[in-house]
Amino acid sequence: MSRLQAAIQTKNEQALEELQWVQRCRRGDEAAMGALIARHRVRLVRVAANVLRDSFEAEDVTQEAFLKAFREIHKLRDDKAFSGYIYRICVRLCMDRLRSRKTESLVIDKPEPSKGAQIETRVVVEDLLGEMTPELRLTLVLREMEQLSYEEVAEMMNVPVGTVRSRLHTARERFRNLWLAATGGVM
Repeated sequence: MSRLQAAIQTKNEQALEELQWVQRCRRGDEAAMGALIARHRVRLVRVAANVLRDSFEAEDVTQEAFLKAFREIHKLRDDKAFSGYIYRICVRLCMDRLRSRKTESLVIDKPEPSKGAQIETRVVVEDLLGEMTPELRLTLVLREMEQLSYEEVAEMMNVPVGTVRSRLHTARERFRNLWLAATGGVM
């Protein structure tokens, strides 16, 4: 069996296992709920933290996403993956939170080279992401940081793939221009 075949088989087995957990959740099985949470929690928190730029708020959104998902699990069709379902819920909750926030303008200082250059770079990246619109930031985070496919991003954001491609192009250009302005042209 090739590596590709093994990877496909593993993915299929995980999808089947997840479907069984969903069916058990519908019957009130708390162990199945725990298994779904264990499988998706870390990545959901990371996505939410990258979008919201606040780890505490990301934890809240993740918890809210799971609560909503389990409360409405009967709406999930058996041919749809729980992972896509929970991520769509999480992304929508993040977007709702971003829309409810008041816009804040940030002043970004040019980072100085130091031993903590990686930390400074991360802080600058987070600040620059904060200057982007929620839709552009979310598209960029899901595609570039979470490395989701165009189709997965489109499904999570509930927009066509073409819209994802367009937003991603715009987001990359906007981020590039912000980066150049913030770092004095250093790429």
